[in-house]
Amino acid sequence: MIKFPSSFFWGAATSSYQVEGANVHSDWWEWERRVGFKVPCGNACRHYDLYKEDFDLAKQLGHNAHRLSIEWSRIEPEEGRFLPKELEHYRDVIIALRERGIEPIITLHHFTNSLWFAKLGGWYNKNSYKYFLRYVKKVTEFLCENARFWVTINEPMVYAYHAYILGAWPPQEKSFLRASRVVDNLAFSHIKAYRLINDVYKERKLSRPSIGIAKNMQAFEPCKDTLKNRVAVHLRDRLFNFSFIDKLIKHQALDFIGMNYYTRSLVEVKKWHFRNLFLDVCEENHSQLKKNSLGWDIYPQGLYSLLLALKKYNLPIFILENGICTQDDTLRWDFICQHLKSLHLAIKEGVNVLGYIYWSLIDNFEWAQGFSPRFGLIEVDYNTYNRKIRESARKFARVCKTGALDM
Repeated sequence: MIKFPSSFFWGAATSSYQVEGANVHSDWWEWERRVGFKVPCGNACRHYDLYKEDFDLAKQLGHNAHRLSIEWSRIEPEEGRFLPKELEHYRDVIIALRERGIEPIITLHHFTNSLWFAKLGGWYNKNSYKYFLRYVKKVTEFLCENARFWVTINEPMVYAYHAYILGAWPPQEKSFLRASRVVDNLAFSHIKAYRLINDVYKERKLSRPSIGIAKNMQAFEPCKDTLKNRVAVHLRDRLFNFSFIDKLIKHQALDFIGMNYYTRSLVEVKKWHFRNLFLDVCEENHSQLKKNSLGWDIYPQGLYSLLLALKKYNLPIFILENGICTQDDTLRWDFICQHLKSLHLAIKEGVNVLGYIYWSLIDNFEWAQGFSPRFGLIEVDYNTYNRKIRESARKFARVCKTGALDM
């Protein structure tokens, strides 16, 4: 049996657009309709109406923390027009968690933007930080008395990669230069938001909050031991995993590092071209590892290695997403179990980990993949919106309640 720290946070995550439904003022909502998206978000999981039921289930499963996001497009559907009703809704959501003894971890930006913001150029606009800060100030002032953990931006490099390099998400750009500027604007916005949130807490004479980001990290590994592959692995590790964190550390704008970890990337570079070095992966199915339903390798060793690499920053680390989409619930529990073992090994090596948040609490809308990937601890019937606790969730609940995992 392995024991985790008694102060450990255990829970699961959601994001507003993926679970709430009817976020009609979002850039994603407009984009789905404009491009004729085959499986639009629509009502999603109706979490906007059913959040208390979902939090009752989280409490039943022994969770003492829950990560959620605020939907900017609900709160500010038109530039400068904030809706008190929606702010009050999110305050009710946070209070509902508190009433159940669950610590809220609030994410301010989880991929989606208000449509008006997108039409102004979104995160490519040099003034994007000003719009973001106005929204952050309003939300912080409304929620600060019931919250202490804040995540400003979810997976900035993933957002830039899918929206500005691959062109798979709105605004469907394909430009390394534009992506680089977007990343710079996101980093600058975080630094400014970090100061602003702290200032709000000071003005209200509240205890200092704890502010971080959610940084997706991948274990990059060469498919074959060639010079091209080794160089590519080094470049991707530095750029994708650590460059954004380094910017924020330089400005002393992190209280903790939020880490999202799912998989490894098997690198196989064809040419010494810039794009190849950063994008080429093995396309010949050389990996013998088990995979999730999206074809991602299951690689718990990568979590251990990356946690040790993060130790140099001397900051607490919060696992804010780690999960698997699969129809095989036995595989889901095995995934959780093996990643918790890797996490515990890192803690034994002196890595300060605050908690483990599984992705996700309930099945949800998985962006361009629609509703088919099933990540949830809790199954959602999209015809009736009924919830059903999976057996893996019950096994994870024993860990959450005892802080111990049987070997």
